[in-house]
Amino acid sequence: MLNLLLIVACYLLGSVSFSFIFAKAFKGIDIRQHGSGNAGATNTLRVLGKGPAILVLALDILKGIGAIWIARAVEPDVISIHVLCGLAVIIGHNWPVFFGFRGGKGIATTIGVMATLCFMPSLFAGIIALSLIALTRYVSLGSLVFAALLPLFIILLGRPMEILIASIVIGVFAFYKHRTNISKLLQGKENKLGASNK
Repeated sequence: MLNLLLIVACYLLGSVSFSFIFAKAFKGIDIRQHGSGNAGATNTLRVLGKGPAILVLALDILKGIGAIWIARAVEPDVISIHVLCGLAVIIGHNWPVFFGFRGGKGIATTIGVMATLCFMPSLFAGIIALSLIALTRYVSLGSLVFAALLPLFIILLGRPMEILIASIVIGVFAFYKHRTNISKLLQGKENKLGASNK
């Protein structure tokens, strides 16, 4: 029962949408009705500017880190609980109960979760993803590459099976949430970082 409550608590933590909250606080708007319609850091950059976007990015990453820290504090040696709490916080971010189950795409929170569970695989995948974003200015492409490479580096660096399974599930989440971006990328219509939404 304690572990179930822990997982639910992590889901509720994930459900706190900082992008939505800041857009309401700063401009009195629902950010999901502006820009790309996504409640995440990239759309916050488009709609609110750099300062709020950086803050949203940092807080969304911290949600992921916090979920794993909480899980480790309660169950220090049970990696399956760590993984389930990590998945719960990402699910909360993507489908937040507080905001009609319409959230972000989960990449920043995924970074927090996976960097805490398996730092080196996340670092290697992140370097490649960031390099790709720098070259192409497609945040969505970098995000998808990060999600796709995580399982590979987890296998190569010999991390536990539970973490590998979590990375695959997270990858499915990422590709599902980015399905519109994938279509736009294939059509050459995806917005680049720094460009206004069409």
